[in-house]
Amino acid sequence: MKKLSHLFFLTLITIACSSKIVGTKTDNNIVVEKTIQVSTSSQLTNALAIAKPGDEIILADGIYIGNFVIPSTASGTITKPIILRGTRNAILDGASTNTGYVLHLKANYWIIKGFSIRNGLKGLMTDEANHNLIDGISVTNIGEEGIHFRRFSSHNILQNAEVNNVGSKTPDYGEGVYIGTAVSNWAKTSNGVEDRCDSNQIINNSIGPNCTAECVDVKEGTIGGLIKGNKFNSTGITGANSGDSWMDVKGNNYIIENNIGFNPTGSILKDGYQVHCAVNGWGCNNQFKNNSSTINADGFGFNITLESSKGKAIGNKVFSNNKVENAAKGVSNIELSN
Repeated sequence: MKKLSHLFFLTLITIACSSKIVGTKTDNNIVVEKTIQVSTSSQLTNALAIAKPGDEIILADGIYIGNFVIPSTASGTITKPIILRGTRNAILDGASTNTGYVLHLKANYWIIKGFSIRNGLKGLMTDEANHNLIDGISVTNIGEEGIHFRRFSSHNILQNAEVNNVGSKTPDYGEGVYIGTAVSNWAKTSNGVEDRCDSNQIINNSIGPNCTAECVDVKEGTIGGLIKGNKFNSTGITGANSGDSWMDVKGNNYIIENNIGFNPTGSILKDGYQVHCAVNGWGCNNQFKNNSSTINADGFGFNITLESSKGKAIGNKVFSNNKVENAAKGVSNIELSN
C-alpha cells in the first residue's frame, strides 16, 4: 500500500510541475487551497512555519537573506502537497559559507521548485523528510555539501537541478549530492543505527563543476535509489577524503543509469564510478547501465572494490552497454554483464 501511494504521489507532482497551478482551484488532482505571495525574508520565514496542506508559497524575485526552515509541523499530504516556488532570480542566501543551512527541510509532501540557493555551509538539508519533489533549483557557492538527504529522509526526488561550486570551506565535505550518513556519524545522526535514507531518486541534474568531493556520494545504510540521466563534471575535484570519482556507492540495490560524466585532462579524478564496502553487508547489488564516461585518467570507468577490511561488496553489475573513453585501465575491473 505504501508503494502504491508513493507512485500515486509521483504522478500527481509530475502533473503539477508541468501545469499552471492557479489560486484556490483544484488542478489535475493537486489541490491548491491558498496562494501566499512573499517578497521578504520575514514573510518567507513566517509562511514556511505556518504552511498547511494545499498552500502554495510563491517567491517574488529578489534576495532572501537567512537560514530558512520548513518544520515537521508543516507537512503536506499526498493529494495536498505544499508548494514553494520561484524563478532562479528568487535567491535564498545564507550570507556565509562558514555556517548554517540555507534551506532545512524537515517535512513531508512538499514541491520545491525553480529558485536559487547560495552562500551557506550546506545548501539544502533534509532531515526526516519524505515524499518531497525538489525540481529545477540552483545550488551554488556552498561551504560543504550542496544537497544532503539525511536522517531517514526517503522517497524524495531531486530532478532538473544545477549544483556547482560546493566545498569551498571544507573540500572533504564538498559533495554535490549526499545520500545518508557515514557509519562514523551514525551515533550522532541516527541513534547508532543505519541512516536509512532509502528510495531517493536523483534524475536529470547537472552536478559540477567545482564539487570538491564526489558529484554524488551514496552512503552505507541506504537502499534502493535511482541515479539516472545526470551530467557530472569533475572540474575542480580535489581528491580530499578519497573523493576521486564522480560517484562513490556504498549503499545497496542502487540503479545508476544513463548518466554522462566528463573529466577534463589533468584533473585528479581516478575512476569514473567506485563501489566500496564501508560496513559488512553494504556496497552490494548495485547496477550500472548505459552510462557514458569520458575519464581522461589512469583508472577505470567503474572500479568495484570487491573486498576490504570491513567486508565484501558482492552482487554488483557493470553492464556492457556502458561507454567509457580514455580510461587507462579499461572499462571495469569486474567482468561486464550483458
